[in-house]
Amino acid sequence: MAFALTPKPTPMGTPTPTRRHALRLLAAGGLGVGSGLCDVLAQAAAPAVVTLDRARPQMLSGVMSGDVTDRRAIVWSRADRPARMIVDVATTESMQGARRIVGPTALEASDFTARIDLSNLAPGQTHFYRVQFQDLANPKVYSAPLAGRFRTPPDRASNTPRDLVFAFSGDEAGQGWGIDEARGGYRIYEAMRRFEPDFFIHSGDQIYADGPLQAEVKLDDGSVWKNLVTPAKSKVAETLADYRGAFAYNLLDAHKRRFCAEVPMLVQWDDHETRNNWFPGQRIGEAEKRYQERSASLLSARANRAMFEYNPMRSNPVDPARVYRAHRMGPLVDVFMLDERSYRGTNSSNRQAAPGPAADFLGPAQTRWLKQALAASRATWKVIASDMPLSIIVPDLNVDVPPGTFEAWANADDGAASGRELEVADLLRFIKQSDIKNVVWVTADVHYASATHYRPEHAQFTDFKPFWEFVGGPLHAGTFGPGEIDKTFGPEVKFVSVPPGMKQNRPPSDGLQFFGIGRVDARSKVLTVSLHGLDGTPLYSVELPPEA
Repeated sequence: MAFALTPKPTPMGTPTPTRRHALRLLAAGGLGVGSGLCDVLAQAAAPAVVTLDRARPQMLSGVMSGDVTDRRAIVWSRADRPARMIVDVATTESMQGARRIVGPTALEASDFTARIDLSNLAPGQTHFYRVQFQDLANPKVYSAPLAGRFRTPPDRASNTPRDLVFAFSGDEAGQGWGIDEARGGYRIYEAMRRFEPDFFIHSGDQIYADGPLQAEVKLDDGSVWKNLVTPAKSKVAETLADYRGAFAYNLLDAHKRRFCAEVPMLVQWDDHETRNNWFPGQRIGEAEKRYQERSASLLSARANRAMFEYNPMRSNPVDPARVYRAHRMGPLVDVFMLDERSYRGTNSSNRQAAPGPAADFLGPAQTRWLKQALAASRATWKVIASDMPLSIIVPDLNVDVPPGTFEAWANADDGAASGRELEVADLLRFIKQSDIKNVVWVTADVHYASATHYRPEHAQFTDFKPFWEFVGGPLHAGTFGPGEIDKTFGPEVKFVSVPPGMKQNRPPSDGLQFFGIGRVDARSKVLTVSLHGLDGTPLYSVELPPEA
């Protein structure tokens, strides 16, 4: 696999205002909580020093695309005032023959975020788009345009083979490690961008709503990590404005904004979008002193709204809060985005002997949907994006839960499937009985990377086809691990990115941040999955030939 060591130029001139200038604006209220240290404000012929023209609407969080299909795509941005979103889209970078879509208004009710669901796109094409906002108070005034691009997958009938590339990872701004610009910010996004992926699977923990940032953190070597801190990131998130501010915070990073402008996003959530290890109906105990609001369900409803507002996600028309969905990425790959947070039972010892509400993880409705979607898929590869790993043991160590409580699928008994493992067993049995071919799992959550091959001959539950699971992350958070492994489903751990006995919560400055790349060869249909370090260094790779 080729890796470009020299960054390719941006599609339009992107000068960068100084950090000091942007922080002055933050302190003075000139930039909102979600505003950026933006390097995408000016057009190609901009001066070397950027001066924000406050008379015009600003798009300080950049632009994004997501949930791209062969003929549709979501385009997202955010204004700094009431304004109408306008998008031009074309199949040439010169924007010749561009189609203009006059979109919705960005108002206070959505924190001035807006999106347009583009339709009637050309399959298998790179599309270029340009976003502007029209000031509602002064309709003659428009923002400077910001540009982005995305590539639609080919339709099923396409006879033009083209390799498909995707990236995956998760866990961002966690454990007190925010944006330290002197150390390069979220450098990993630039490393991923250089692979030119067709899409990126963000496997959750997109924010750490329960992880306030300190301005300075002393490192083991005596140096100081200096966080950029906004009001929203100085406390745990409880209000809708807090959650919005936490999502907006990550878009202060120039590497992430550039990545989002060029790579479509597929986003799911895990626990830290709300609060560590939360589950529906949970009451936060009195031992947790940081929270005034004790209902995890209420907090998660606010977090869910902020997540949809701040991501290019297509809402389900029946259930706008629904996170799980399928994406058909052409004849080579279908992606199944799971939600292992919203429908789970209470975190417990996870040893239930029979299925039921206490053992739910996906829940009955989502499990039925996943089975039906997998059975209907005609893609060569079926990629299940799980926000938690299958066999890595993840205990719930919150101060307000009893010892011996588990957070993920595994329950650490190495025996027959029980508790949440019953859902895994049922799903794996269905895949085998339905002869569904070429299923792989990608995930994050545990803050190190790994590759695991599951084989029935080594398992306690044996009624399944062999399959692989790949773990990415963290994108920019504390590094942990390696975790202990539950052997119920016969995992053979082929690669782990961190050494045993490593000191936990290592800062991003240690370089132990990871992501995965999947590449499907259009002719052979072979899927090559590789795991990479912070600067894109390849660490592990395996070729998976398709099952005939």
